[in-house]
Amino acid sequence: MLKRILDVCLTGVALVILFPLLPPIALALRLTGEGEIFYIQPRVGKNGKHFGLVKFATMLKDSPNMTGGDITVSDDPRLLPLGKFLRKTKINELPQLWNVFKGDMSLVGPRPLTPKNFNMYPPEIQEEIKAMKPGVTGVGSIIFRDEESIVNKSEKSAYDCYREDIAPYKGVLELWYKAHQTFWLDLKLIFLTAWSILFARSRLYESFLKGLPERPLCLDIEINDHVKH
Repeated sequence: MLKRILDVCLTGVALVILFPLLPPIALALRLTGEGEIFYIQPRVGKNGKHFGLVKFATMLKDSPNMTGGDITVSDDPRLLPLGKFLRKTKINELPQLWNVFKGDMSLVGPRPLTPKNFNMYPPEIQEEIKAMKPGVTGVGSIIFRDEESIVNKSEKSAYDCYREDIAPYKGVLELWYKAHQTFWLDLKLIFLTAWSILFARSRLYESFLKGLPERPLCLDIEINDHVKH
C-alpha cells in the first residue's frame, strides 16, 4: 500500500511539473520522422498479463519487424531524427508516468520487457519476476543505463549479446531487488536514476547498493568501457 501511495503521489506531482514539456515534444515529433507522437508496445506485466507501455516515438513504426527486432544498438538506423536525443536523455520514457498512474506499473520494479525478450529469462526467473509489478526504473535500468552502447561494443551479434550475456544478468538483478525490496531501497533507486541521467558515466550506485550480484566478466569489461566513477 505504501508503495502505491508513493507511486500515485510522485507521479501526480511529476505529471503536473513536466506537463509544459509535453506539447513541444509532441509537436516536434509530429513534424519530423513519420509524424507519430506515441508508441505503444505490449510488455509483460504482473502475473504475466500484457499491457501497453507508452513511450514517445523514437523509432520507425515497423522497427520490430526490421533487422534488430526488439534490441536497439547505438546509432541504430531505425531511429527517428529526434530518437537518439530522446532516448539518451530518457525523455522518451516520460509517458510511462501515465502507466504508473493507471496502476500498470510502479515507479520502481523489474523493467517490463516485450514477450520475446522476457522469454529469454530462464523459466524459474520468469515466474519470480511475474510476481512483481514492473517499474519505470530499477536496479537493472541503472546498471544498464547505456545498454545500447554495451550491445554495440560486444563482439557478438546484438541478439546473442542480449540473450547470452545481458538477459541472464538482468534476471539475477531483478531477483536481487525482489529479495531486498524496501521503501528506502525504492527511494535510493529513484535518486540513482535521476543521478545517472545527469551523470551518465557515474557509478555512484556501487556505493549505494551493496551486495549486488557479481557481473559476468564479459559484461564487466563492456560496462567498464562506458561507465566510470
